[in-house]
Amino acid sequence: MLYPALLALAFVLNLAASAPAQENFATYPLLASGYTSIKVFDNQGRFVGRLLPEKRYWVPIDRIPAFLQRAVVAVEDARFYEHGGIDLRGIARALVKDVVKGKMVEGGSTITQQLIKNKYLSGEKTIERKLDEARMAMEFEKKYTKKQILEMYFNEIYYGNGAWGIAQAARIYFDKNPEDLTDAECALLAGVPKNPGRYNPLGKAANVTRRRDVVLKRMADLNMITPRQRQNLRTQRVTFVQAGQAPQYLAHIRAKLIERYGADVIEQGGLEVTAALDLNLQKQAEKALAEGVKRISPQLQGALVCLDLATGDVLAAVGGVDAGKGAYNRAFSAKRQPGSAIKPLIYAAALERGITAGSIWNDTPVAYNRGNNEVWRPLNYGRERFGDISLRKALAYSNNVVTVKVLETIGVPYFIDFAGKMGLPLRAQNGLSLALGTDEVTLSDLVQAYTPLAAGGMRSEARTIIRVYDRRRNAWTENPPAVTPVLAPATAFITTQMMKDVMTYGTAKTLRKFSQEYPSAGKTGTTNDYRDAWFIGYTPQVITGVWVGYDKPRPGGKGFTGGAVAAPIWERFMRRAVAAKPVVDFTKPDTVVSVAIDPATGLLAAPECPKKRDEFYIPGTEPTEYCPAHGGGETKPAPVPPSSSPPPLPQPQPSPRSPVMEDGAP
Repeated sequence: MLYPALLALAFVLNLAASAPAQENFATYPLLASGYTSIKVFDNQGRFVGRLLPEKRYWVPIDRIPAFLQRAVVAVEDARFYEHGGIDLRGIARALVKDVVKGKMVEGGSTITQQLIKNKYLSGEKTIERKLDEARMAMEFEKKYTKKQILEMYFNEIYYGNGAWGIAQAARIYFDKNPEDLTDAECALLAGVPKNPGRYNPLGKAANVTRRRDVVLKRMADLNMITPRQRQNLRTQRVTFVQAGQAPQYLAHIRAKLIERYGADVIEQGGLEVTAALDLNLQKQAEKALAEGVKRISPQLQGALVCLDLATGDVLAAVGGVDAGKGAYNRAFSAKRQPGSAIKPLIYAAALERGITAGSIWNDTPVAYNRGNNEVWRPLNYGRERFGDISLRKALAYSNNVVTVKVLETIGVPYFIDFAGKMGLPLRAQNGLSLALGTDEVTLSDLVQAYTPLAAGGMRSEARTIIRVYDRRRNAWTENPPAVTPVLAPATAFITTQMMKDVMTYGTAKTLRKFSQEYPSAGKTGTTNDYRDAWFIGYTPQVITGVWVGYDKPRPGGKGFTGGAVAAPIWERFMRRAVAAKPVVDFTKPDTVVSVAIDPATGLLAAPECPKKRDEFYIPGTEPTEYCPAHGGGETKPAPVPPSSSPPPLPQPQPSPRSPVMEDGAP
């Protein structure tokens, strides 16, 4: 076997006179001096990670430490300065090992050959590829000096964890430029190219240390360092920059910085960013989402967003169940139909128009003419009917028919404008189907649109960056909270009280125990054919939204609902989010009045009414007549509505009619 191999080697030597193609020497921009990466800290000052340039840079040989050059030559190609591109001794030694093993296992490659393989060839171990490699290596040695070849090697070799070239390696592992590396750091990096996945500084410590010791021993054997230097370098402690946490949150901050400062900000570096992130909550969010979603199906995806209601700070944001994989952030980017999670906004808009939580509606299904002989018949989930039902219960039970009728009453244009003020852009062409959440929204936008309901009418814009420090200019840039009044406090409070019922007896009644421990409100969302499951809920301090579904929308099967799928994930996370916060209830504004009503009629409770409940109203919208079904009829003087209130719409009568009635049972 040796004889044919040596013949092949002789053939290679005869080909060495071929002229190589011309090319530029440095294939990337030169690395600037004095670069420091962008560091990101959470709202408690804990290190989260770094934002590194994605571009590759070229480092001249005179900026690569001499110790690192000697270390690489010692461990990779001790005869580098003696051979002409291939090392006959090394090849002969490798051929013997290949014969013993019966296959190509030992490369015998010089530094020049490794450069050729990385730059031009594949990694397959065949005689043909080795012949090409050897021929091109000898051509390189005729065209370039040893110094130039070594420079190219350092800029082309792979160092693991996405680091191509010494510039990225020094930055990723030590947050330095190459010229600033210590001898101990150089000894570690010199051992990486042999097996980047195994020997990179973030790998298993025992493997990394063992490989470093091989490098130092080889340098000592070649008299490049003394035994004492070898021992000193073995005992020196080297600190690596650990891999970043919350990669999807970091990617979002990267996008925000580019949006604010331009595309070159990451390449320039030199910033320290204080993020709105709470690192502990972020870890809990990643765990709760991953475990909750995978418990249902390993093919499912999900997202979670948590905001501080006072500031809009995004305390946690998870864009997928595998938070460390992939750049696609479903929390901020994925647009899906919210289903019934849109309903609280419609009901809040109705309250602003004078409709009340205690008003009675009838959910007899109706049909709407869409033109072109098309008829749309919205039905309740499960096709059940409640008959006459209060607006409060309609929201708790997520009644589709009533919600469509409410939207028809207040008008689609009015609701589009209302939703826009809440921070949720919607398209009017969806018409009345907006009541069932047919327009597409992101989880982040929907959570943000809920903030006025939770925070007394104040809309908080989602904030991921609190401040930025520029190390070069020694200057701070603050990013204050953006909180805007968009809703009457009374409307926000009453809507929240209605949403409390969702968690006590409504579609998220599995959260009843949580709501008893922590005053809270929320709403489920389930889209047609069970494709998307949502739950958005809040306490007086924190709001969290959860979405679960498939990236390529498809039915999740019967029972794939917001209450069954998303709500349990929400609870698991929220128990940790509110654990250290004081337990407080939502503050009732002075502009809210409370009266006792008969819930069956929505009128003032008469003494003989068998059931009574206290209901909340915007002043001027409360009932003025007593329940006639139980001996009432006395009229109460109506208060004068506040001048800032919009003109109220007429209160609905039982069994309101729409243009086309549906025939028969749904």
